[in-house]
Amino acid sequence: QVQLVESGGGLVQPGGSLRLSCAASIPNFNANTMGWYRQVPGKRHELVARITDDYTTGYADSVKGRFTISRDNAKNTVDLQMNDLKPEDTAVYYCNVAPIGGGAGYSWGRGTQVTVSS
Repeated sequence: QVQLVESGGGLVQPGGSLRLSCAASIPNFNANTMGWYRQVPGKRHELVARITDDYTTGYADSVKGRFTISRDNAKNTVDLQMNDLKPEDTAVYYCNVAPIGGGAGYSWGRGTQVTVSS
């Protein structure tokens, strides 16, 4: 049974930081490119960061230089360090497998709410 459990969200003022964590109970975790996505009401899930099996990272332009994705294959976790948060970062954040062709590999978990407000 696949489980994706996100944690670490919260309320933070602009310029603040949060660290999100994802516990991913999925097959072949080490071989998968993992991603962090975010969704705001009425919008599709947006891939904001990804990390490959060989630890190559990529970021959406909107978060580049502010967010850092990492993975711990021994723990099957994927983290997202978010710095210099902006109000437009407000969203529910999800982790998932990030297929090369786009979309997401599995059904979405609960996500974790990140709210950036002054």
